[in-house]
Amino acid sequence: MRHLIAYFIKYPVAGNTIMFLILVFGWFGLQSWKKNFFPVSPSRILKIETTYPGSSPEEIEQGIVLKIEDNLRGITGIEQINSVSQENSGVITIEVEKKYDTDLVLQDVKNAVDRIPSFPDGMEPPVIYKQEGRNFAISFSLSGDVSLNVLKSFAQKVESDLLAIDGLSKVALSGYPDEEVEVAIREDDLQAYNLTFAQVAQAVQNANLEITGGRVKGKKEELILRANTKGYYAEKFRDIVVKSSNGRLVYLHEVADVRDVWAEVPNRNYLNGEPSVIVEVSNTIEEDILLVTDNVKSYIEAFNAENDIVQATIVRDGSTTLNERIDLLLENGILGFFLVLLFLACFLHIRLAFWVALSIPISFMGMFILGANSDVSINVISLFGMILVVGILVDDGIVIGENIYKKFEEGMTPLRAAVEGTMQVLPAVVSAVLTTAIAFSTFFFLEGRLGEFAPDMAFVVISTLAISLVEGAFILPAHIAHSRALSKNATKNKLELFFDNTMKWLRDKSYGPFLRFSLNNWVLALSFPVALFLLTIGGIQGGFIKLTFFPFIEQDFISINLEMPSGTRESVTESILRDIQSAAWRVNDSLKANRADGKDIIENAMLKIGPSTNTGSVDIRLLGTEERQMQSFIISNAIRDAVGPVYEAEKLTFGISTPFGKPISVSLLGNNLSELESAKNELKEELKKLPALKDVNDNDKQGPRELQIKLKEKAYLLGLTMRDVISQVRQGYFGQEVQRLQRGLDEVKVWVRYDIEDRGSLNKLESMRIRTAGGLEVPFKEIAEYEIERGIVAINHLDGRREVRIEAELGDPTASTTEIMAEVRDVIIPTILTKHPSLRVSYEGQSKQQQKTAKSGKAIIPIILLLMFAVITLTFRSFWQAIVVFILIPFAAIGVGWGHYFHGQAISLLSMFGIIALIGVMVNDSLVFVSRVNELVKEYGDFNKAVYEAGISRFRAIVLTSVTTVAGLGPLIFETSFQAQFLIPMAISVAYGMMVATYITLIVLPVLLVMLNRVKVMATWFWTGKKPTYEEVEPAIMELESEKEVLIEEKWNDTY
Repeated sequence: MRHLIAYFIKYPVAGNTIMFLILVFGWFGLQSWKKNFFPVSPSRILKIETTYPGSSPEEIEQGIVLKIEDNLRGITGIEQINSVSQENSGVITIEVEKKYDTDLVLQDVKNAVDRIPSFPDGMEPPVIYKQEGRNFAISFSLSGDVSLNVLKSFAQKVESDLLAIDGLSKVALSGYPDEEVEVAIREDDLQAYNLTFAQVAQAVQNANLEITGGRVKGKKEELILRANTKGYYAEKFRDIVVKSSNGRLVYLHEVADVRDVWAEVPNRNYLNGEPSVIVEVSNTIEEDILLVTDNVKSYIEAFNAENDIVQATIVRDGSTTLNERIDLLLENGILGFFLVLLFLACFLHIRLAFWVALSIPISFMGMFILGANSDVSINVISLFGMILVVGILVDDGIVIGENIYKKFEEGMTPLRAAVEGTMQVLPAVVSAVLTTAIAFSTFFFLEGRLGEFAPDMAFVVISTLAISLVEGAFILPAHIAHSRALSKNATKNKLELFFDNTMKWLRDKSYGPFLRFSLNNWVLALSFPVALFLLTIGGIQGGFIKLTFFPFIEQDFISINLEMPSGTRESVTESILRDIQSAAWRVNDSLKANRADGKDIIENAMLKIGPSTNTGSVDIRLLGTEERQMQSFIISNAIRDAVGPVYEAEKLTFGISTPFGKPISVSLLGNNLSELESAKNELKEELKKLPALKDVNDNDKQGPRELQIKLKEKAYLLGLTMRDVISQVRQGYFGQEVQRLQRGLDEVKVWVRYDIEDRGSLNKLESMRIRTAGGLEVPFKEIAEYEIERGIVAINHLDGRREVRIEAELGDPTASTTEIMAEVRDVIIPTILTKHPSLRVSYEGQSKQQQKTAKSGKAIIPIILLLMFAVITLTFRSFWQAIVVFILIPFAAIGVGWGHYFHGQAISLLSMFGIIALIGVMVNDSLVFVSRVNELVKEYGDFNKAVYEAGISRFRAIVLTSVTTVAGLGPLIFETSFQAQFLIPMAISVAYGMMVATYITLIVLPVLLVMLNRVKVMATWFWTGKKPTYEEVEPAIMELESEKEVLIEEKWNDTY
């Protein structure tokens, strides 16, 4: 290694060439590096979708879902199974464990479903697939004063155009139901012509077809026999012959109204009151979100220029936040770079400071090369890693550069100073980078959503530090050696002399005496940090210093979701949604009136109805975060207050979703339905009492009112069965699907059923004619009766058991979810389970993610710590010195805890990222300090003097490391932009932790080394009966003695 370093120092063109290549290829790497909002990882979600038209949720559960769930038991790799059984369909969602191949588990699932011997008659084949991983990119609306058919036509043309753009492959349309052909039977005409539903349906099937009948093989040519009477629109169906009566043909239009209609499923969008179709574009793992959104925006601009009657309006842009985070990184990175350069220039030579600071762009460019050739993308998480690493990137360069400068000041030539200065600290620097990399590698092995996100951040940090190590070992020494910073003729100006003298005064007049006092008064020196540490732990345990799992992330989007009681008419749901939309605009007008610029806070509001008549939402796009200068949760709370209570609503939520789920999410599991209902109500009432929570709701919704049909005695006397009656009722009210037509890209169903008016009242049902096997027709009310009861909307299962899930949002995003969940878990739930012992509880949402992460962390962190310990032990060649370094790590909690308290922040998951970085910097400084102690023990032969002089000699490097780290992250801590707020906890952890770590490294570490020395002296004295000197128990002296013995033995062997 010495020869390689000396080569680069002797021939600086080698280092400059490598630097040039890194900068050039790094620039190209940055341009080609994929960009996403969140990391897009391979999907681990499998779906089984089943359709059984006309069935109830109970039928779906008993006849389909339970069979599938039973067959899925025992399949290796399945982590969790959720299912929803609802009217006409069932969906089973399977989550695959991270360590298993999802495609192999998919095949096992397909095989398991195929083994089921039977499903109910009339059920469509189950669809089994892996949910594709994709990221939302951008959505826009198409609206205008035109019919829905015209909007749909425009939307399909837009979809086709977008899919033709290179690098854009996922487009979805919403805002219109499927098209259908409806044969609406008129009951009176059906009776007049003595026809049945079945006859009409059969006539349509027999007449509307296209079929070949073979070939006529003539002598000269073959003629194909073909009948083609197939129509694709209602007009072609009207003249179908359904019966021949007394020499007269009866046509379909004589007994039914045939028309092209929209399916009776609500799927409507309104942008600012106008009917709209939404075009949503997503990007896959291989696609770049910024490129996708730029292409879409260009298309929208061209589309609006070409069309007058229909216009495109951006509803939501996923690239906006990403661009703001990139700008934030650039602004704070550039400011941090110049602050680092400034502080280095103050206490080192200006040219030396420049070369040390240059490691930041070089390291980033090197990381861009690696990133562009990996599965990692530029996203909010990897950007988080870039911001994090800025503060610690120059630490190794400072240690190497300062040591080279120190060697030069001691009288060495520039070239020799560069070689010796680098070699002296390189082992400690390599170990420091290695331990930091090992610490961050933890994130590659975590489970849960964090395990999908954090590896991107870890990759950025580790690869950047690796490049910085290469730069610091080979390029930096060459630059410094040939810099005028090491010139004999170099003179310091007054400013440089001032800062140099200031540093020496702090070292010799302030730190030196205090260190000497501390080394002579162990108890006093340690009592202060130990007391602070205990006070910090008490503050955290007592809730004085707040904890939460995932902090609030500012967004420009608010979603208000409404769910009315099942069976609510679409018009009622729409009316309430419009009231909510009006309330949002009133809030906008109020906030706008208080703005100096008079700008709207709300840019647009999209009203959506569906997927059922009782559900819908109002999606609000806000003015850009920095421009509106108001957090979205404040606006959301204002809209909630303006809307007021909607008593008839079963669910009404205001806010945004997070990738980690709801802050509070509790699943009650059991098969005793009455206990589930009772426990659900009790839990909801308790959660509503907690002032920090809002929007408490559950997934156990009240079903629609149902007519439970029962046969009278007369029905049996006429030979009718329940199947006979209900099948005829079903034909008229649900309808019979007689055909499916391919109309362009659309699959169009042909339905035969009663007209909507004939299905609109109980009187029509009671007068409906039921046909017996003998052809007799009797009114429904004569052979059947009904009772009105409440039905079930959906039946939810979690891992095979019935589930009722209760969820809640935070009213204040700064509230501690950890404290709230502790009260739920330790106080509320035990009380409920005491009353309902047959139930069990599963914590979902953020709590589940936290548990999964913690469980995987408990498995991997001991291994990570052991590897870090091994690296430190091998560096020091001392087991006990490594233990001393590890003892220092918990003291970092002092700066972390009180830093968050002073800034009013809760310690969160993002704070933990900063803590990992802080540990790396602490270990770095400790390695440099202890390595210097070992060197000076060999040099002086006096342990006490070595410890003191190590502190004096490493004071400048350690202080500069701390100062530059704080300077690099300082702009972020005091950043006022809303986009930066969720990053501040990470910066607080590192910056405030480093302030405390500086004291810990310069004072507590030497005190602990002296204490360890005294303990080893006493232990050796006790064990051997001979009291050794302080130096004899030190690993450096013991190693020196071993080296002497080896040399003597080698000399003996050479002689004899």
